[in-house]
Parts: sequence; structure tokens; C-alpha cells
Amino acid sequence: MSLPAADDPHSLRRELVAYVREVAAAVGVSVECTSCEVSDTVTAYVALNGRAPEFPGQDLMLLWNARQGWAVSVETAPGEPAVLVARLDGDVTPEPDLVRRFVAALLTTPADAGPRIPPQPMRDHGEPRRRRLA
Repeated sequence: MSLPAADDPHSLRRELVAYVREVAAAVGVSVECTSCEVSDTVTAYVALNGRAPEFPGQDLMLLWNARQGWAVSVETAPGEPAVLVARLDGDVTPEPDLVRRFVAALLTTPADAGPRIPPQPMRDHGEPRRRRLA
């Protein structure tokens, strides 16, 4: 099954919600800690329970957009751009277990190992993509 095209927003939202729920379960958070949006952009959010060693005391979130896939960012105040901690390269919609391993590695890497990438503001300019769920 593929993620539907943007010209079918109801199907796209239904499939995106299902995918994000799978990812949330894989990273160990409840559905209440997620949100999805299908509008001029296609995005998702998952609140994470852990914290990155290089950002002690700051909550983390897992963000997804149809153009770039998953990234972990520092939670910021509403209206402020998110601070990118790390991005999962490869398929824009990887299997939930791969996302789980990415998050687990991020949360267990020592702070003195250095940042994965320089922290930077994230901007979302999502565009629809297809995904194989099967």
C-alpha cells in the first residue's frame, strides 16, 4: 500500500495518521503525543520522552515532513523555529523500527561525542511523496 497522493487529502491523512501511530508505538509514546497535518504541507509531530545529552533539560520532538522525512529537534516556544538535533537520512518514510533505532541511538550517544550536525533552525516546505507501507 502506498501513501496516497496529495490530490486525495482524506486518504493521505488517514494513511499518514496510521504511519505516525506505528512510529509512536515504536519509539514508546502514546498516540496522544502525536499530531499530523495535511494542508499545503504534509507534516507530523511526535513528542519524545527522552532528552539528547547535548541538550540537557530540553524536551525533544520527532518531526516529519513529506520532503525530508524524520528529524529530531529541540522543543521550542510556539512560533519559534525548531532547533534541529539530527535528521534520519534515506527513505522519507522508513519503517517504524528504523525510526526507533535512530531515536534510541540519538538518546544514548554521549554528549562529548560532539553534535551530529550543527544545530540549526528547521523550515518545513513539505511536498507530497509516496511511501510503501507493506
